[in-house]
Amino acid sequence: MTTVMGICRSFRDRAFARFFHCFPCLSDPARRSSWGLKVTLVMLHLIFVGILFVFDGDLIEKTKKEPWYTALYLLLLLATLVQYFITSGSSPGYVVDVMRAVNETNVIYQKSSMASKQPASSQNGSLNVVIEGSQSGRNFQGSNPSSWTKLVMDMYPPGTSIRSCTCSYCNVEQPPRAKHCHDCDKCVLQFDHHCVWLGSCVGQDNHCKFWWYICEETALCLWTGILYIMYLKANISRPWWKDAIMILLLIALSISIIFLLLLLLFHSYLVLTNQTTYELVRRRRIPYLRRIPERVYPFSKGICRNLYNFCCVRSSIYSLEPLPSSQELEEK
Repeated sequence: MTTVMGICRSFRDRAFARFFHCFPCLSDPARRSSWGLKVTLVMLHLIFVGILFVFDGDLIEKTKKEPWYTALYLLLLLATLVQYFITSGSSPGYVVDVMRAVNETNVIYQKSSMASKQPASSQNGSLNVVIEGSQSGRNFQGSNPSSWTKLVMDMYPPGTSIRSCTCSYCNVEQPPRAKHCHDCDKCVLQFDHHCVWLGSCVGQDNHCKFWWYICEETALCLWTGILYIMYLKANISRPWWKDAIMILLLIALSISIIFLLLLLLFHSYLVLTNQTTYELVRRRRIPYLRRIPERVYPFSKGICRNLYNFCCVRSSIYSLEPLPSSQELEEK
Protein backbone atom coordinates (compact mmCIF):
# COMPACT_ATOMS: atom_id res chain seq x y z
CA MET A 1 0.00 0.00 0.00
CA THR A 2 2.85 2.34 0.90
CA THR A 3 4.59 1.55 -2.40
CA VAL A 4 1.44 2.36 -4.38
CA MET A 5 1.04 5.69 -2.58
CA GLY A 6 4.69 6.51 -3.22
CA ILE A 7 4.29 5.76 -6.93
CA CYS A 8 1.17 7.98 -7.07
CA ARG A 9 2.99 10.87 -5.35
CA SER A 10 5.95 10.49 -7.70
CA PHE A 11 3.65 10.51 -10.72
CA ARG A 12 1.83 13.56 -9.38
CA ASP A 13 5.08 15.43 -8.76
CA ARG A 14 6.34 14.67 -12.28
CA ALA A 15 3.02 15.79 -13.76
CA PHE A 16 3.13 19.09 -11.85
CA ALA A 17 6.78 19.59 -12.81
CA ARG A 18 5.94 19.17 -16.51
CA PHE A 19 2.93 21.46 -16.18
CA PHE A 20 4.96 24.23 -14.50
CA HIS A 21 7.70 23.75 -17.09
CA CYS A 22 5.15 24.42 -19.86
CA PHE A 23 3.52 27.27 -17.90
CA PRO A 24 6.26 28.88 -15.78
CA CYS A 25 3.99 31.80 -14.85
CA LEU A 26 1.91 29.39 -12.73
CA SER A 27 4.84 28.05 -10.72
CA ASP A 28 4.48 30.92 -8.25
CA PRO A 29 1.63 30.28 -5.71
CA ALA A 30 0.71 34.00 -5.73
CA ARG A 31 0.35 33.97 -9.52
CA ARG A 32 -1.72 30.79 -9.39
CA SER A 33 -4.04 32.45 -6.89
CA SER A 34 -4.27 35.55 -9.07
CA TRP A 35 -5.10 33.52 -12.18
CA GLY A 36 -7.61 31.50 -10.17
CA LEU A 37 -9.43 34.71 -9.22
CA LYS A 38 -9.39 35.88 -12.85
CA VAL A 39 -10.90 32.60 -14.06
CA THR A 40 -13.51 32.78 -11.28
CA LEU A 41 -14.53 36.30 -12.26
CA VAL A 42 -14.87 35.37 -15.94
CA MET A 43 -16.92 32.29 -15.03
CA LEU A 44 -19.25 34.38 -12.84
CA HIS A 45 -19.90 36.72 -15.77
CA LEU A 46 -20.59 33.81 -18.10
CA ILE A 47 -22.92 32.11 -15.56
CA PHE A 48 -25.04 35.23 -14.93
CA VAL A 49 -25.32 36.02 -18.64
CA GLY A 50 -25.54 32.43 -19.88
CA ILE A 51 -28.41 31.42 -17.58
CA LEU A 52 -30.35 34.45 -18.78
CA PHE A 53 -30.09 33.35 -22.40
CA VAL A 54 -30.84 29.70 -21.54
CA PHE A 55 -33.96 30.46 -19.48
CA ASP A 56 -35.39 33.54 -21.21
CA GLY A 57 -37.03 32.52 -24.48
CA ASP A 58 -38.40 36.04 -24.93
CA LEU A 59 -34.88 37.41 -24.98
CA ILE A 60 -33.98 35.01 -27.78
CA GLU A 61 -37.01 36.13 -29.77
CA LYS A 62 -36.16 39.76 -29.14
CA THR A 63 -32.62 39.07 -30.36
CA LYS A 64 -34.00 37.75 -33.65
CA LYS A 65 -36.17 40.85 -34.11
CA GLU A 66 -33.77 43.44 -32.70
CA PRO A 67 -30.26 42.00 -32.87
CA TRP A 68 -28.68 45.37 -32.08
CA TYR A 69 -30.07 45.26 -28.52
CA THR A 70 -28.38 41.97 -27.67
CA ALA A 71 -25.29 42.96 -29.64
CA LEU A 72 -24.85 46.08 -27.49
CA TYR A 73 -25.32 44.04 -24.32
CA LEU A 74 -22.75 41.43 -25.38
CA LEU A 75 -20.40 44.20 -26.51
CA LEU A 76 -20.61 45.74 -23.03
CA LEU A 77 -19.86 42.31 -21.54
CA LEU A 78 -16.81 41.92 -23.77
CA ALA A 79 -15.61 45.47 -23.08
CA THR A 80 -15.92 44.90 -19.32
CA LEU A 81 -13.86 41.71 -19.42
CA VAL A 82 -11.24 43.30 -21.68
CA GLN A 83 -11.01 46.32 -19.38
CA TYR A 84 -10.61 43.99 -16.41
CA PHE A 85 -7.64 42.18 -17.96
CA ILE A 86 -6.10 45.46 -19.13
CA THR A 87 -6.37 46.87 -15.61
CA SER A 88 -5.10 43.75 -13.86
CA GLY A 89 -2.18 43.46 -16.27
CA SER A 90 -1.08 47.10 -16.05
CA SER A 91 1.56 48.44 -13.71
CA PRO A 92 0.34 50.72 -10.91
CA GLY A 93 3.54 52.76 -11.19
CA TYR A 94 6.42 51.43 -9.11
CA VAL A 95 8.88 53.76 -7.42
CA VAL A 96 11.81 51.62 -8.49
CA ASP A 97 10.92 52.14 -12.19
CA VAL A 98 10.82 55.92 -11.81
CA MET A 99 14.05 55.89 -9.79
CA ARG A 100 15.74 53.87 -12.53
CA ALA A 101 14.47 56.30 -15.20
CA VAL A 102 15.75 59.32 -13.26
CA ASN A 103 19.14 57.76 -12.59
CA GLU A 104 19.51 56.69 -16.23
CA THR A 105 18.72 60.21 -17.35
CA ASN A 106 21.26 61.58 -14.91
CA VAL A 107 23.94 59.25 -16.31
CA ILE A 108 23.04 60.16 -19.89
CA TYR A 109 23.21 63.87 -19.09
CA GLN A 110 26.63 63.51 -17.54
CA LYS A 111 27.95 61.61 -20.55
CA SER A 112 26.55 63.82 -23.27
CA SER A 113 25.38 67.38 -23.71
CA MET A 114 21.64 66.99 -24.08
CA ALA A 115 19.20 69.84 -24.70
CA SER A 116 18.09 71.34 -21.41
CA LYS A 117 14.45 71.49 -22.48
CA GLN A 118 14.15 67.83 -23.39
CA PRO A 119 11.92 65.89 -20.96
CA ALA A 120 13.49 63.27 -18.76
CA SER A 121 13.24 59.73 -19.98
CA SER A 122 14.89 56.40 -19.67
CA GLN A 123 17.31 55.17 -22.32
CA ASN A 124 14.54 53.82 -24.50
CA GLY A 125 12.57 57.05 -24.11
CA SER A 126 9.48 55.25 -22.80
CA LEU A 127 9.23 57.04 -19.44
CA ASN A 128 8.76 60.73 -18.69
CA VAL A 129 9.08 61.97 -15.12
CA VAL A 130 7.37 65.29 -14.40
CA ILE A 131 8.04 67.16 -11.17
CA GLU A 132 5.12 69.42 -10.33
CA GLY A 133 6.20 72.67 -8.75
CA SER A 134 4.17 75.00 -6.63
CA GLN A 135 3.22 77.19 -9.58
CA SER A 136 3.67 75.10 -12.68
CA GLY A 137 4.83 71.62 -13.53
CA ARG A 138 8.39 71.21 -14.70
CA ASN A 139 10.13 68.33 -16.41
CA PHE A 140 12.99 66.59 -14.73
CA GLN A 141 16.06 67.27 -16.87
CA GLY A 142 17.14 70.79 -16.35
CA SER A 143 20.55 72.30 -16.73
CA ASN A 144 21.69 70.39 -13.67
CA PRO A 145 19.88 67.08 -13.21
CA SER A 146 19.72 65.67 -9.70
CA SER A 147 20.10 62.22 -8.32
CA TRP A 148 17.01 60.38 -7.16
CA THR A 149 17.81 60.96 -3.48
CA LYS A 150 18.15 64.73 -3.87
CA LEU A 151 15.08 64.83 -6.09
CA VAL A 152 12.95 63.13 -3.43
CA MET A 153 14.33 65.17 -0.55
CA ASP A 154 13.50 68.41 -2.41
CA MET A 155 9.82 67.39 -2.32
CA TYR A 156 9.76 67.36 1.49
CA PRO A 157 10.02 70.35 3.85
CA PRO A 158 13.57 71.47 4.72
CA GLY A 159 15.08 69.53 7.59
CA THR A 160 13.29 66.26 6.78
CA SER A 161 15.45 63.26 7.60
CA ILE A 162 16.24 60.96 4.69
CA ARG A 163 15.65 58.04 7.01
CA SER A 164 12.02 59.04 7.56
CA CYS A 165 11.21 58.83 3.83
CA THR A 166 13.22 55.68 3.04
CA CYS A 167 11.30 52.42 2.70
CA SER A 168 12.57 49.87 5.21
CA TYR A 169 11.61 47.01 2.85
CA CYS A 170 12.79 48.25 -0.58
CA ASN A 171 15.52 50.54 0.79
CA VAL A 172 14.53 53.25 -1.72
CA GLU A 173 13.55 56.85 -1.04
CA GLN A 174 9.79 57.29 -1.30
CA PRO A 175 8.40 60.47 -2.83
CA PRO A 176 5.26 61.89 -1.18
CA ARG A 177 2.10 59.78 -1.64
CA ALA A 178 4.09 56.57 -2.27
CA LYS A 179 3.68 53.51 -0.06
CA HIS A 180 5.11 50.02 0.15
CA CYS A 181 2.64 47.25 -0.74
CA HIS A 182 3.32 44.07 1.21
CA ASP A 183 1.40 41.95 -1.30
CA CYS A 184 3.36 43.18 -4.33
CA ASP A 185 6.53 43.72 -2.24
CA LYS A 186 7.16 47.02 -4.04
CA CYS A 187 6.65 50.72 -3.37
CA VAL A 188 3.81 52.19 -5.43
CA LEU A 189 3.37 55.79 -6.55
CA GLN A 190 0.12 57.35 -5.27
CA PHE A 191 -0.78 54.05 -3.64
CA ASP A 192 -4.56 53.63 -3.44
CA HIS A 193 -5.09 50.02 -2.35
CA HIS A 194 -4.21 46.44 -3.24
CA CYS A 195 -7.14 44.93 -5.14
CA VAL A 196 -7.56 41.20 -4.53
CA TRP A 197 -9.72 40.71 -7.63
CA LEU A 198 -7.15 42.40 -9.85
CA GLY A 199 -4.25 40.63 -8.18
CA SER A 200 -2.27 43.90 -8.18
CA CYS A 201 -2.14 47.36 -6.68
CA VAL A 202 -4.11 50.38 -7.79
CA GLY A 203 -1.79 53.35 -8.10
CA GLN A 204 -0.95 56.37 -10.21
CA ASP A 205 -0.53 54.49 -13.48
CA ASN A 206 -3.69 52.33 -13.43
CA HIS A 207 -6.17 54.23 -11.23
CA CYS A 208 -7.90 55.64 -14.32
CA LYS A 209 -8.16 52.16 -15.85
CA PHE A 210 -9.58 50.87 -12.55
CA TRP A 211 -12.23 53.62 -12.49
CA TRP A 212 -13.35 52.79 -16.03
CA TYR A 213 -13.52 49.10 -15.15
CA ILE A 214 -15.78 49.86 -12.17
CA CYS A 215 -17.95 52.07 -14.39
CA GLU A 216 -18.33 49.37 -17.06
CA GLU A 217 -18.94 46.65 -14.46
CA THR A 218 -21.64 48.75 -12.81
CA ALA A 219 -23.39 49.40 -16.14
CA LEU A 220 -23.22 45.70 -17.02
CA CYS A 221 -24.69 44.62 -13.67
CA LEU A 222 -27.49 47.20 -13.93
CA TRP A 223 -28.40 46.04 -17.44
CA THR A 224 -28.28 42.39 -16.39
CA GLY A 225 -30.45 43.12 -13.36
CA ILE A 226 -33.06 44.81 -15.57
CA LEU A 227 -33.13 41.75 -17.85
CA TYR A 228 -33.58 39.48 -14.80
CA ILE A 229 -36.51 41.59 -13.54
CA MET A 230 -38.13 41.60 -17.00
CA TYR A 231 -37.86 37.80 -17.08
CA LEU A 232 -39.47 37.39 -13.64
CA LYS A 233 -42.29 39.86 -14.44
CA ALA A 234 -43.25 38.06 -17.65
CA ASN A 235 -46.54 36.13 -17.31
CA ILE A 236 -45.26 32.85 -18.66
CA SER A 237 -45.80 29.45 -17.09
CA ARG A 238 -42.44 27.89 -16.27
CA PRO A 239 -40.98 25.47 -13.70
CA TRP A 240 -40.68 26.88 -10.19
CA TRP A 241 -37.00 25.99 -9.92
CA LYS A 242 -36.17 28.35 -12.77
CA ASP A 243 -37.74 31.23 -10.86
CA ALA A 244 -35.90 30.17 -7.71
CA ILE A 245 -32.54 30.20 -9.50
CA MET A 246 -33.23 33.57 -11.10
CA ILE A 247 -34.33 35.10 -7.78
CA LEU A 248 -31.18 33.88 -6.02
CA LEU A 249 -28.99 35.24 -8.80
CA LEU A 250 -30.90 38.53 -8.76
CA ILE A 251 -30.29 38.89 -5.01
CA ALA A 252 -26.56 38.33 -5.51
CA LEU A 253 -26.63 40.76 -8.43
CA SER A 254 -28.42 43.40 -6.35
CA ILE A 255 -25.76 43.17 -3.64
CA SER A 256 -23.05 43.53 -6.29
CA ILE A 257 -24.80 46.57 -7.81
CA ILE A 258 -25.02 48.33 -4.43
CA PHE A 259 -21.34 47.62 -3.73
CA LEU A 260 -20.23 48.75 -7.20
CA LEU A 261 -22.29 51.94 -7.10
CA LEU A 262 -20.84 52.89 -3.72
CA LEU A 263 -17.34 52.04 -4.94
CA LEU A 264 -17.83 54.10 -8.12
CA LEU A 265 -19.10 57.12 -6.16
CA PHE A 266 -16.27 56.80 -3.64
CA HIS A 267 -13.54 56.70 -6.28
CA SER A 268 -15.20 59.53 -8.21
CA TYR A 269 -14.96 61.62 -5.03
CA LEU A 270 -11.28 60.66 -4.69
CA VAL A 271 -10.63 61.70 -8.30
CA LEU A 272 -12.35 65.08 -7.92
CA THR A 273 -10.34 65.87 -4.77
CA ASN A 274 -7.06 64.23 -5.91
CA GLN A 275 -6.90 61.82 -3.00
CA THR A 276 -6.28 58.10 -2.62
CA THR A 277 -8.05 55.53 -0.48
CA TYR A 278 -4.94 55.10 1.66
CA GLU A 279 -4.61 58.85 2.25
CA LEU A 280 -8.28 59.19 3.19
CA VAL A 281 -8.45 56.16 5.50
CA ARG A 282 -5.01 56.46 7.13
CA ARG A 283 -4.73 60.24 7.13
CA ARG A 284 -3.92 60.43 10.85
CA ARG A 285 -1.10 57.91 10.43
CA ILE A 286 0.65 59.63 7.51
CA PRO A 287 3.19 62.08 8.97
CA TYR A 288 2.87 64.81 6.31
CA LEU A 289 -0.97 64.73 6.41
CA ARG A 290 -1.40 64.41 10.17
CA ARG A 291 -1.49 68.15 10.92
CA ILE A 292 -3.61 69.15 7.92
CA PRO A 293 -7.34 69.71 8.66
CA GLU A 294 -9.77 67.08 7.42
CA ARG A 295 -11.53 69.37 4.94
CA VAL A 296 -8.29 70.50 3.29
CA TYR A 297 -7.16 68.52 0.25
CA PRO A 298 -3.43 69.30 0.01
CA PHE A 299 -2.85 67.84 -3.47
CA SER A 300 -6.04 69.10 -5.12
CA LYS A 301 -5.60 71.55 -8.00
CA GLY A 302 -9.28 72.17 -8.61
CA ILE A 303 -11.90 69.84 -10.05
CA CYS A 304 -11.13 70.55 -13.72
CA ARG A 305 -7.36 70.17 -13.34
CA ASN A 306 -7.80 67.03 -11.22
CA LEU A 307 -10.02 65.46 -13.89
CA TYR A 308 -7.61 66.43 -16.67
CA ASN A 309 -4.60 64.95 -14.87
CA PHE A 310 -6.55 61.80 -14.05
CA CYS A 311 -8.06 61.15 -17.49
CA CYS A 312 -5.81 62.81 -20.07
CA VAL A 313 -2.22 62.46 -18.88
CA ARG A 314 -0.42 59.62 -20.66
CA SER A 315 0.39 56.53 -18.63
CA SER A 316 4.06 56.82 -19.65
CA ILE A 317 4.34 60.08 -17.68
CA TYR A 318 4.90 59.76 -13.94
CA SER A 319 3.97 62.85 -11.97
CA LEU A 320 5.79 63.42 -8.68
CA GLU A 321 4.00 65.89 -6.43
CA PRO A 322 5.98 67.76 -3.75
CA LEU A 323 4.33 68.56 -0.46
CA PRO A 324 2.51 71.91 -0.56
CA SER A 325 4.03 74.81 1.31
CA SER A 326 2.44 76.40 4.36
CA GLN A 327 1.23 79.30 2.21
CA GLU A 328 -0.47 76.95 -0.26
CA LEU A 329 -2.14 75.04 2.59
CA GLU A 330 -3.38 78.31 4.04
CA GLU A 331 -4.90 79.24 0.67
CA LYS A 332 -6.57 75.82 0.35
